[in-house]
Amino acid sequence: MTTVARVLEGRPRDLGGCGVRRVLPAGGMQTVGPFIFFDHMGPATFAPGAGVDVRPHPHIGLATVTYLYAGEFMHRDSLGTQQLIRPGDVNWMVAGRGIVHSERTPPEARKAGTGATIHGIQTWIALPRDHEEAPPAFEHHPASALPELRPRGAVLRLIAGEAYGQRSPASVFSGMFYVDARLEAAATAELPPEYSERAAYVAEGAIDAAGTRHGVGEMIVFAAGGGPTIRALEASRVMLLGGAPLDGPRDIWWNFVSSSRERIERAKRDWREQRFAAVPGDDERIPLPEA
Repeated sequence: MTTVARVLEGRPRDLGGCGVRRVLPAGGMQTVGPFIFFDHMGPATFAPGAGVDVRPHPHIGLATVTYLYAGEFMHRDSLGTQQLIRPGDVNWMVAGRGIVHSERTPPEARKAGTGATIHGIQTWIALPRDHEEAPPAFEHHPASALPELRPRGAVLRLIAGEAYGQRSPASVFSGMFYVDARLEAAATAELPPEYSERAAYVAEGAIDAAGTRHGVGEMIVFAAGGGPTIRALEASRVMLLGGAPLDGPRDIWWNFVSSSRERIERAKRDWREQRFAAVPGDDERIPLPEA
């Protein structure tokens, strides 16, 4: 039986010139499995010459996942990575003890006569305590490298973790799953029963969960137990996510996540005093917020 524990609504935010819906963290619910941050970007179309400009900024204690439905980003980081990401690809960046990165609409896309587009999901995965100070790392996995299942009326692409007997190539640190589910009208998808914390986010279309309709911008969080099933009421795109419970609460301040408040204070000092490594090829930086 499918039991809904809570429904979260995305709150509007700005991400470098692009509107986003921020779903996690939410009041009274910091995480679903290890997922501690969830932003739905766009869909948006920019005027020719314009685009997303997320200037260099730091992270600690987490891994970031960028996954696009439309458009493209140029990722640069303090490891020297320069990687274009296109729809269906996965950029998996481990911040660990500290990394700096930027994401921008590339110049070629800005020159398009119809204007650049962007639509996708950005998430943070909180690292387990014994990996919070892991060395920073970056992985790019093209869409062709990700496992896909094709049950009737659906395409399920495994972005990260393990589900349905498949494993993504992304180097995760804890038990989790993250799936891009494309569903035709009336198609169903079951969330993996082996995980205790599970949710479904509607990015396009509308679904039924436990007899209730849910539309774009809603994250349905399911109670533990059984195998929750969703049904598409029209052609839909849904992100399925979750995993084992995180090993304790985290402090979150700006782009920093840690089980230690003192560690966040140190990261704040390091960014203010420019002790983080720079991003080659991108010499701007977002200042430390005042509050």
